[in-house]
Amino acid sequence: MPDRLWSLWSSVRAWVRSSPGTHIYLLIIGITSLVIASASEGLETFLLHRTSSNIHELDKHPLQSLLISGFWMADPSSFLFYAVLFEVFHANVERWTGTLRWLCAVAVAHVAATLVSQQILLLAIESHSAPRSMKHVVDIGVSYGLAGAVGILTYRMPRPWRWLYLTGAVLFFAVPLTTGGTFTDAGHAIALALGLALWPLTRGRPTWRWDLGPAARRRFRAAGDAEALGAADALGPSDVPATADALGPEATLTRTDAREPRRSRRPRAKR
Repeated sequence: MPDRLWSLWSSVRAWVRSSPGTHIYLLIIGITSLVIASASEGLETFLLHRTSSNIHELDKHPLQSLLISGFWMADPSSFLFYAVLFEVFHANVERWTGTLRWLCAVAVAHVAATLVSQQILLLAIESHSAPRSMKHVVDIGVSYGLAGAVGILTYRMPRPWRWLYLTGAVLFFAVPLTTGGTFTDAGHAIALALGLALWPLTRGRPTWRWDLGPAARRRFRAAGDAEALGAADALGPSDVPATADALGPEATLTRTDAREPRRSRRPRAKR
């Protein structure tokens, strides 16, 4: 049992270290959620409005409101739900593209979706489709950046699963927008579109492979490690050793043997 616990702890630590930006972001959101949960009603109202990126705050403190609004949630009870989504989407995007590219994608999605959605709301107010009090609406949250991560993760999916994933993502954000959605629904759709538009950030990055392939399986069989083969079946492509050197000294000894059958098969292939 201690060995299993240590192995679990090592896996969790490796996962966190592979996506530091995601977990620092999650830690900050956890702290701000605790502040909101423990604040009095008056203080809560003040904090939510003061950190909001609504029309009023964007007019008074544009840079501050754009930055701070992405680190607060109006409903602290949804923190655990978002923590799961962060691990599924943000962490995988960061591990795949790198922290800097991930941060760029999230920032662009959050800022642009906020500005465009608030402009849509302003036009609605000016056309008397929305009350003027909406200039002070609470507009905070992490969902715009998350929607951007959902979009950019599309390019991690192998075909044909990519199209199924994309269809599900588009439907998830488009249905609320087309059935009487609010400005936040428009912001989510914009953030998703921006995530899809940021495909250049994924250039040169490999997609997931949901099979080991014959070459990797031959290396595991040549090493005579059935347990490693079984464990590798559960791993993603980034976890499978790229060369036999990664398998240790035994793989080095069997690398020559693994090539010999291919030499003997070449004449047969030509005939």
